[in-house]
Amino acid sequence: MSLAGTPRAESRARLIWEIVIVLGLSLGASAIYSVVSIIARLTEETALGDQSATINGSQSTREWLDFTYQFLGIAFALFPVALVLYLLWQPGQSSFRRLGVDFTQPGRDLLRGGGLLLLIGIPGLGLYLAGRALGFTVAVVPSPLDTFWWTIPILVFSALRSALSEELIVVGYLFTRLKELGWNAWTIIVSAALLRGSYHLYQGIGPFVGNALMGVVFGWCYLRWGRVMPLVIAHWVLDIASFVGYPLAVLWWPGLLTPTS
Repeated sequence: MSLAGTPRAESRARLIWEIVIVLGLSLGASAIYSVVSIIARLTEETALGDQSATINGSQSTREWLDFTYQFLGIAFALFPVALVLYLLWQPGQSSFRRLGVDFTQPGRDLLRGGGLLLLIGIPGLGLYLAGRALGFTVAVVPSPLDTFWWTIPILVFSALRSALSEELIVVGYLFTRLKELGWNAWTIIVSAALLRGSYHLYQGIGPFVGNALMGVVFGWCYLRWGRVMPLVIAHWVLDIASFVGYPLAVLWWPGLLTPTS
């Protein structure tokens, strides 16, 4: 038995286990819970379109506890992001520079992020409305904007957490590690896109499809540009619009966006 291939085999095994651990601590766990959630929803007597999912809901009736729970939940959710940045750090090259999540190209990143925002945002809203009309997307119940003075800042912070977690883990980290394992570009793009869609399944089939398509676009752009920063910008603004703008839309168009019963 030759020992020449042993280090490579051990290296591959370590990479695979590292990926499993990182995903198990972050969005992989969210995907599993979402799969269980959609199975539970589809097997309920209530139709999927008549169900709802609450995002950024209150966690306590006492203001200081609500703020504390929400802030800590967001802050601790960023530790897996810190973990992947640590794991990808190389001598002489920081993981920030390696993934292109820095401020070296602000104008170009903003321009690209704005383009992605337009490309993804408008069709995404249309897909959500279509899903509500056809009954395969649950009604998303947002947090009221006027609850406390800190509600909107917390929602903006939550949007940043989502953007950093999804783009740095599912794109920056996962693309890097899967490439090191020898996966080809489109296999990586599609696999990561399906993962992105799967942890949105708790919202229904429409969000799964929409986020998977978003993942394909974002993955292709990352491989083309070599930078995560435009993806983070686009995702952050999209989630701010969802978390802050969506409650206003519910007030304006309740028939389209709220449960029918």
